[in-house]
Amino acid sequence: MKLFIFFAASVLCFSCSSPSKGRNVAEQQDTVVTKKVTLLFVGDFMQHQRQIDAAFTGRGYDYSACFSQVKEEVSKADVAIGNFEVTLGGKPYVGYPSFSAPDEFLSAIMDAGFDVMITANNHCLDKGKPGLERTIQMLDSLKALHAGTYLNSEERDKNYPLLIEKNGFRISLLSYTYSTNGIATIAPNVVNYIDKEVMLRDIENAYKQNPDVVIAYMHWGTEYQSLPDDEQKELVDWLLAHGVDHVIGSHPHVLQPMEVRCDSVTKKKHVVVYSLGNYISNMSVRYRDGGIMFKMELSKDSTVRMDSCGYSLVWTANPEQSGKKNYQLIPAVRPRQELPANAANQLKIFIEDSRELFKSYNKGINEYAF
Repeated sequence: MKLFIFFAASVLCFSCSSPSKGRNVAEQQDTVVTKKVTLLFVGDFMQHQRQIDAAFTGRGYDYSACFSQVKEEVSKADVAIGNFEVTLGGKPYVGYPSFSAPDEFLSAIMDAGFDVMITANNHCLDKGKPGLERTIQMLDSLKALHAGTYLNSEERDKNYPLLIEKNGFRISLLSYTYSTNGIATIAPNVVNYIDKEVMLRDIENAYKQNPDVVIAYMHWGTEYQSLPDDEQKELVDWLLAHGVDHVIGSHPHVLQPMEVRCDSVTKKKHVVVYSLGNYISNMSVRYRDGGIMFKMELSKDSTVRMDSCGYSLVWTANPEQSGKKNYQLIPAVRPRQELPANAANQLKIFIEDSRELFKSYNKGINEYAF
C-alpha cells in the first residue's frame, strides 16, 4: 500500500528583495555580497536494546540503513546538529535506563552528514565518569564538534561556548540540561546544567566571540507533554531578553510547537522550537514515534537575518513495521519505499497528529518536504 499525502510548502519567514534594474558598473562593484548558511536541527539520537540488537551483524554493528533515507537532506545543510542522548561507555552495550551504545552508532551519524552533537542531556552520566569521558574521547576522535559536557573546567573554558565558523558566519552554540537523572557529576568533569547565573556568564562569553548569532539548545520540559510547560516559556523569555537569538529544545520525546518572534524594537526574528521530538529511538507508541528536522537559513550582508525556516516530519519505522532488519528514519511526507499497510497507517496517524498540533499552536513556521 503506497502512501500519498498532501503537504504545505514552507513559505513563511522569508524575506526577499528584488535587485535594482539599470545599475551602472560602479554601483554593481559596491554591492555587498550576501553570505548564507543553512542550519539543520534534529532531536534525540537514542539506542534502546532492540535497536542495538537489530544493528548487530555478528561481527559488529551496522547503522547505515537507519539514515539512508535522510542522509541526502542532512548532508545538504551547512551545519547539522542533534542531541546525542546516549553514552559511548563501551561494552556491554545496553539500552534504557542506562544507555551505552556501540561506537558504530556515532560513526553512522557522522557519515549521515551531522556535524555537531549536543551532550548536555539527562542521560549523559548514565555510565558515570568513565562513560562521560569515553564519549567525549570518541567524539573528538571522529572530529565531531560537541557542546554540553567536558573533561574538566579548563576544557570547558577553552571550547565553550562552541564557536562554529561556516560560510563566513560565526555561530555561538550554547547547551544545557535540566538534570542528569540524579547522578552527580564527579570532578573534574563538567556538565552544563540549566542555571541562570552560569548561563548569563556564558552568554556574555559568547558575545566576546564576536558572533553573528547565538543559539541555545535546551534539554528541558515535561516528558510526553505536547505543550511547553511554564518553566520552558519563562526560560525562552529570559534567554531572548539576555541576548540569545534562537532557542531549540529537546527532551519531552514528543513534538511541541514552534514559533517565530519578531522583536518590536530591533525587528529581528527569533526562532523558538520547544521540542524537536525523537529523531531515532525504539519508542513506537503514539506521539513518540517520530520528530522533525528543523531547517533555518541565515543571511548576512550589512546585517544578519533569519531569512527562512521550516520543519519536515520524520518517522522511525521499527523492523516489525517495515519488514527490514534495522530501524529506519522515514521522510514522513515522501517515503522512499512502499510501506506495509500497518506501517503506512501508523505513519499516517503520526502525520495527522503532528499537523493538528502545529496547525493549532505554531506561529510563523510551516512544513516542507524533501
